[in-house]
Amino acid sequence: MGKVRIPPPVQFFASIIFGDSGILSHVEAELAHLIGPVRERTEVVSFSQSDYYRPEMGEGLRRYFLLFEPLLERGMLADIKLGANGIEQTCAEAGRRAVNVDPGYIALEHVVLGTTKGFAHRIYLGKGVFADLTLMYENGSYRRLKWTYPDYGSDQSIFLLNGWRERYKGLLRCQKA
Repeated sequence: MGKVRIPPPVQFFASIIFGDSGILSHVEAELAHLIGPVRERTEVVSFSQSDYYRPEMGEGLRRYFLLFEPLLERGMLADIKLGANGIEQTCAEAGRRAVNVDPGYIALEHVVLGTTKGFAHRIYLGKGVFADLTLMYENGSYRRLKWTYPDYGSDQSIFLLNGWRERYKGLLRCQKA
């Protein structure tokens, strides 16, 4: 029989896709309340990897990522995803999202996103939320999988997440000391 072990905590991040930057201070404040203080914010770039959000959110979408300070239990992903959905709902106008907030976490072995859509590679966590295995760490880098969203599988995203992984690794070492 295997011995039950609690895995190490993980570092949460969120992807923010938006059209109107006027709501971002509200979104960030709510996320900080939900997850904790922001450790790092990437630059805002044009979101052109997909047209998925355009019918609902309009043209000229932009995106950036937030990395949060605290290391938290992986099991919090479902509640964080539900909280992110709540933030989207409070920012919605006439039933249309004004912002898309996708939380996920960095672990040494993989990057996982929270989603409400099931699929073969997504594991049900409860509360209507699934864990999407997005990237796996292998041979010194995160690697895309056949189902990885193109934006997360881009060289730029993998470079960013590899950098965050290294800092996360250092935080884990400090916790053990």
